[in-house]
Amino acid sequence: MTEPFEGTTFRDEDWYGDELVDQHYVNCEFLDCDLTEAATRGCVFTDCTFGTVRFNASRHTDSAFLRCTFRRCNLFQAQFTGCKLVGSTFVNSEVRPLVVDGGDWSFVSLPGADLRGVRIRAARLREVDLTGANCGDAVLADCDLSGAQVRGARFVGCDLRGSDLTAFDPAAVQLAGAVISPEQAVVIAQVLGLEIR
Repeated sequence: MTEPFEGTTFRDEDWYGDELVDQHYVNCEFLDCDLTEAATRGCVFTDCTFGTVRFNASRHTDSAFLRCTFRRCNLFQAQFTGCKLVGSTFVNSEVRPLVVDGGDWSFVSLPGADLRGVRIRAARLREVDLTGANCGDAVLADCDLSGAQVRGARFVGCDLRGSDLTAFDPAAVQLAGAVISPEQAVVIAQVLGLEIR
């Protein structure tokens, strides 16, 4: 990995279709930059701020965005494969239809986010904040959602098969039409205090 950029502000950069490999950014700001169709591989962004950055159709593989803030960003059709976004926050950002395959999104903050139709598979989402989020018709399959904050969230028609639902209180979330496995149904019943004989 190259020497990190530290405390640098990148403004109005046009990185459309560019490929960033093994780059490291610490406490950097990315403002009004265009990363449409760009690709990152093995890059690490630590404590960085992205303001009004276009990530449309970008591809990210084995990269990390640690404790980063995404403010008014557009991630339309962005894909993250094996990436870490631990502790990152999304504020007023367009995050659909996002695609996530594996990786660690623990402690990510997405309160009130419109996540309809997103596809997240086999990712660690421990203690993710989905308070009031709309996950209608999304896929959150084979994910670790232990400790997730989901009060007021909508999972109508969401595919939750294989995911840890121990943090789900059926009285506090909307689950109509959600798809779960028989094993998960037992977990939900236990949360409701039902006895299964």
